Amino acid sequence: MLNAKISGIASYVPDDILDNEMLSKMVDTNDEWITTRVGIKERRILKDDTKGSSFLGIKAVEKLLESTGTKPDEIELLICATSNPDYRFPSTASVIAYGTGLNNAYAYDIQAACAGFIVTMQAARAYITSGLYKKVIVVCAEKMSSMTNYNDRATCPLFGDAAAAVLIEPTEENVGVIDGEFHIDGSGLPHLLMKAGGSVKPASHETVDAGEHFIYQEGRVVYKNAVVDMLTSTLSVMKRNNLTVEEVDWFVPHQANLRIIEAVGGRTNIDPNKVLVNIQHYGNTSAASIPLCLDEYKYKLKKGDKIMMTAFGAGFTWGAMYLIWAFDS
Repeated sequence: MLNAKISGIASYVPDDILDNEMLSKMVDTNDEWITTRVGIKERRILKDDTKGSSFLGIKAVEKLLESTGTKPDEIELLICATSNPDYRFPSTASVIAYGTGLNNAYAYDIQAACAGFIVTMQAARAYITSGLYKKVIVVCAEKMSSMTNYNDRATCPLFGDAAAAVLIEPTEENVGVIDGEFHIDGSGLPHLLMKAGGSVKPASHETVDAGEHFIYQEGRVVYKNAVVDMLTSTLSVMKRNNLTVEEVDWFVPHQANLRIIEAVGGRTNIDPNKVLVNIQHYGNTSAASIPLCLDEYKYKLKKGDKIMMTAFGAGFTWGAMYLIWAFDS
């Protein structure tokens, strides 16, 4: 039986740092307020207005190809998870594929908000285990600063820019993606969205003046749902696979808010030392947050390590994935 394994991982963040002190000069906030509420100290920002999410994705994919010794022509499919596409069309995946010379690959985007990585991993898994493809790249590219309102003290401290990519290949070993569970609840629409820019409310002078092309979030509603849904989906996947909390080597939640991470981790009763966290340095990078975290900690990960991942995002969309790490860095 074929499994789909991660055989390589890479990430890219911009050089420019926006820390809490700098942010406090832009909006009515301060380091203590931000740190206490969300646990973020700084975030990376792609300041070049001529570059979009594809720039970040291209950098991550180039690093992935180099680190794995993979030739661009070997890649058969690239799937990009993003909430910040370069354009409404064409796909950001097509721009990344062209920019990295993936001449033999098909490419398309997936929109699953902050759950984008695990949702896209599930799709890549299906292509691999079916035998349709042998080399698939999942890339998550998010220029979150492009839809952040830096006059909104409630949301502007949260988000940063980043991209991360993984190479997915088949294996007959008991490693790779073991199981995943995914959910959607469209009643979450009013609580977390970008109000304008789509076909329901196309861009106009009025929508721009009203600031409706930025992230709108009702924090308390999102927090409550995120904690419950990330917890229940994680426990469900663990139960289905007879996986005890002691057997989990690493827990990698979406890096949205340190308080959410602590709440979910605490209620699973997992050892805090097993919870991988890097939100303090990068903020919420949406779909890129889990693979960015995995890449940062990859030298701690060993072949055979049992990893639980979970995420929650706009839609509402959420889920959890059980992964067995496939290589030693």
